[in-house]
Amino acid sequence: MFPARLSALPALVMAATAVGCAVGPHYRAPHAPLDAGYAPTPLPEASASAQVHGGETQHFVAGRDIAFEWWELFQSPALDELIKKAFKANPTVAAAQAALAQAQELVYAQQGFFYPTVSADFQPERHKVSGNTNSSSTIGVQGNGVNLLPGLEDPYHEPHNVPSYYTFYTAEVSVGFVPDVFGLNRRQVESLVAQKDAERFALEATYITLASNVVGGAIQEASLRAQIQATLEIIEADEKSLEILRNQLRLGFAMRIDVAAQEAALAQARATLPPLQKQLEQTRDLLRALVGQLPNDEEPTFRLEALQLPPEVPLSLPAKIIEQRPDVRAAEAQLHAANAQVGVAVAAMLPQFSITGVAGGNATQIPWMFRSGGPFWSLYGDVNQPIFQGGTLLHQERASRQALKQAAAQYQSTVIAAYQNVADTLHLSLSDAESLAADVAAENSAKVTYDLTRRQAETGYVDTLTLLTAETAYQQTLLARVQAQAARYGDTIALFQALGGGWWNRQEVAGK
Repeated sequence: MFPARLSALPALVMAATAVGCAVGPHYRAPHAPLDAGYAPTPLPEASASAQVHGGETQHFVAGRDIAFEWWELFQSPALDELIKKAFKANPTVAAAQAALAQAQELVYAQQGFFYPTVSADFQPERHKVSGNTNSSSTIGVQGNGVNLLPGLEDPYHEPHNVPSYYTFYTAEVSVGFVPDVFGLNRRQVESLVAQKDAERFALEATYITLASNVVGGAIQEASLRAQIQATLEIIEADEKSLEILRNQLRLGFAMRIDVAAQEAALAQARATLPPLQKQLEQTRDLLRALVGQLPNDEEPTFRLEALQLPPEVPLSLPAKIIEQRPDVRAAEAQLHAANAQVGVAVAAMLPQFSITGVAGGNATQIPWMFRSGGPFWSLYGDVNQPIFQGGTLLHQERASRQALKQAAAQYQSTVIAAYQNVADTLHLSLSDAESLAADVAAENSAKVTYDLTRRQAETGYVDTLTLLTAETAYQQTLLARVQAQAARYGDTIALFQALGGGWWNRQEVAGK
């Protein structure tokens, strides 16, 4: 057992810690930018032509909360199931979870320095003492005392060349404690906690990015399928026109140059099909990879007509962006960590205190180690003040302050980029809505022109060049409309991602 003086050690070290203070700057979380907004003027609604799927009007609902499962607004059960599968199987999620767990364990490890260290030591010794020595310099052990070795009791006798052996045991328990007087360890823990927070927000960003990529891949696949279908319709129309011209050529109502021009148009239309098919397969491969599968696995297919454009989209208040964006929160956590590291560097230049207590026993036989004469104890403290280390501590403190300035600038840059991202996405949503309306109108007009021109060409009223011009215009407007259709879905995804993706509601969803 510890002696009475050692029993006061915990109270002593607790008192030393309580009177200490954490040096260095105290962290204060940045405030949201004053008068922050997304645009100089109020944003109008994103309206488009309701004549086509995906052309519905979208309303921005200011201040509405964002659900974590925002993709359910597209009303596609297949898409919902695919995202759930991605969350379970995508390795980036597992990597982010492991990084967060690692950061948490580092916090626990550093917190261990707040407590005393206790260690036990047992040291058995076996010695051989030379017999070629005089009796006055030769010791032996008898019982629990130290006596002359047997046979050397007479100091007048000559030394005997007889070696002697003995065994010695020492057992001790040591307790060490370093009071955190100037808060070096508290600042270090504070820094590690902030880094853990950064990893947590990186995990949330992983979920948001993964969901956005899956939804974006599904919409890209649907768009490519629509473009392939439109291209097949164009090819079919070109084939019909070519058949009509060939019949007219046999009857003498068309020239060979007209047939050749239509054959070239058909070949060009067919040439646009393989690249679209290649992009479709690559998109399918991407979706399989996002859900943690190999290219030979099967996944559901997606089409634009099976996806519903959300009629109402939440629009967070500008002041909420710095709370909702994981990248902004991660940058703030890095700023907090850098702030704490300044305190670590300052504390390293101040005196370091330590207290150590040791208690134990030793004897030539284990039963005698803690009997009378065997036990021992010691208690001592230490104060170490760095005086000269070649300027290392000074420059480390200066470097930590520059790192703090760097983190502050990076945080400010992240905040500005976040607001820019939201504003760009909103403007893009409005612009693409108008583009879709214009593309629908252009497609309708081009379709009427093409149909009339084709009928006129069949009766020989217009030449082939006029028909090809009308056909080319229709093909271009058709593909542009399909791409604009998909762009509106993509803008909605980008807006949800720019607003933070509802990660703060993820725990509620996980509990369902």
